[in-house]
Amino acid sequence: MNTALPTAFAFALLSTFAAGTPATSAAAPVEAAAPAAPEEKVVYHVNDSEYAMIALRNVQNHLDASKDAHIVVVTHGKGIDFLLNGAQDKNGNPYKPVVQSLKDKGVDFRVCNNTLKSRKLDAGAVIPEARIVPSGVAEIGRLQAVEGYVYLKP
Repeated sequence: MNTALPTAFAFALLSTFAAGTPATSAAAPVEAAAPAAPEEKVVYHVNDSEYAMIALRNVQNHLDASKDAHIVVVTHGKGIDFLLNGAQDKNGNPYKPVVQSLKDKGVDFRVCNNTLKSRKLDAGAVIPEARIVPSGVAEIGRLQAVEGYVYLKP
């Protein structure tokens, strides 16, 4: 059995494509959509409140330079102290207004529950702007490995 197309049919088919039928030439070329810019996600690690005000200034500077950055501040050990009720820096300046200002700009603050337990503090000791996570170090690891955050240590 001859499976070749008859010459007249093949010629007609080729002529149709060469002439540019509506199916082949009228359609505009499809342009690929530009890829979306990757979301900037950063976790700041604070494990000593002696450096908390520096870390908070770093976070503010980061937001000034990159307004759409999603920033999470994770604390554990002595780093939770600035997120406790009534906390003040060495000059007597309260941390809460600075934390509240950054929270209003979308910054998330997280406090290690393991630290709270080891220091015999309950959740009520933590300012409402912060949320308690089971483990500060595990939270940092999860944010990096699972959610794609980059790590900064001020």
